[in-house]
Amino acid sequence: MQRIIQTHDDVAEGAAWLASHDKRFAHALTLTGPLPLRRRKDGYAQLLSAIVSQQVSVAAANAIWGRLRDARLTGPRKVMWASDEDLRNCGLSRQKIRYAKALAEARIDFRSLQDAPTGHVVKTLTQVPGIGVWTAEIYAMFSLGHADVFAPGDLALQEAARILFDLDDRPKEKAMREMADDWSPWRSVAARLLWAYYKVAKDREGIR
Repeated sequence: MQRIIQTHDDVAEGAAWLASHDKRFAHALTLTGPLPLRRRKDGYAQLLSAIVSQQVSVAAANAIWGRLRDARLTGPRKVMWASDEDLRNCGLSRQKIRYAKALAEARIDFRSLQDAPTGHVVKTLTQVPGIGVWTAEIYAMFSLGHADVFAPGDLALQEAARILFDLDDRPKEKAMREMADDWSPWRSVAARLLWAYYKVAKDREGIR
């Protein structure tokens, strides 16, 4: 059975394991302090939020999401019925409008994903246009609480790993995935730690 992160104690357990496993993680924890839980609800709105976050800064994503929320355009039916102009006025690009509507039309059975393994979650979600592996992995990590999932395509994670592990270059996705294999069964907590370390090292948020 896969481990599910439900509480701060779960995150602390994973962080302690990582610190004992690698002294560089132990050093990072002295700088970051306790790691956030980062559990979110599951469902359409969380995937839409992830789509909003694609290829934009955290600040820009927060602003766009705030406008969508204020306009009550975060549910599948509302998005399907909304005009492109309504969504564009909230800050969505033409491409992301298409993705938001495709997700609404996909009618995903989100309840069935709650107990599904990570591989199945990723396979199911990536069938929808606009949802790539990064988005699916972030959903499995934060909305479903999977303890042993990573998002190696995330630029902030790559940059944090470059700094923490004193690498010459930012690791590419394949290399980052191979690095993360060594952090199993707590890869999700390793991601939380690297994002927290990124905030310390770069003085800006790496994830919403």
